[in-house]
Amino acid sequence: MTIALIVLGVIVLALVLWFFGAYNGLIKLRNLVEEAWAQIDVELKRRHDLIGNLVETVKGYAAHERGTLEAVTQARAAAMAGGQSPAAAAKSEAALTQALVRLNAVAEAYPDLKANANFSALQAELGATEDRIASARRYYNANVRELNTKVESIPTNFVAGPAGVHKAEYFELDAPAEREAPKVSFDPAGGAVAGPVAAPQLPPAAPAAPPAPAPVQDAPAYPQTPPPPAPGSPWGQPPTTPGQ
Repeated sequence: MTIALIVLGVIVLALVLWFFGAYNGLIKLRNLVEEAWAQIDVELKRRHDLIGNLVETVKGYAAHERGTLEAVTQARAAAMAGGQSPAAAAKSEAALTQALVRLNAVAEAYPDLKANANFSALQAELGATEDRIASARRYYNANVRELNTKVESIPTNFVAGPAGVHKAEYFELDAPAEREAPKVSFDPAGGAVAGPVAAPQLPPAAPAAPPAPAPVQDAPAYPQTPPPPAPGSPWGQPPTTPGQ
């Protein structure tokens, strides 16, 4: 009886220790996800500020491009709306990216704007911010994947409910076309066209050159000394002197 109680006590103690270990592991993963999302949120706010400054700079050179500027402003306001989930924020940022592509296409038509030092600096800062967002997004999604795996797996899923830990949303682009980096191409008339750049057409290959003719063999050199005369030939008799 005593041994059975001891074994039972050990089993109960092991289950309690496992429960607390699983509970703490889930809480740790949830905190990592929240921390990773906070990093993304900081970079997104910086992105929104840079885009706002970029719009103001473009207005000084292309104020009549009202439709494009208003589209960027509206998309920026939608992306800055608070209380968005990661999935909703991803959709808003994707719409802002598409509006920004059209703004860059408009800027290509103004050489003075492209030469502006403030415009170039803002574009460089925006590019660096986009890189940091991409890096933070990969870190966030990796933590979300690990947390969701724990929440859905047995036996940790029995602890997730009492711990108040639930699946988290990924922060990623929805449409495959939106995953491509913004590109700006130019039509033959010199205008800028937003969208993926088509592959350049290569000229047809030149026809193969005909094979070179075989080298001409040189004729053998003429012998320096004539061959000996044939037997019985008059040219083989020794010369005769008169009186013989």
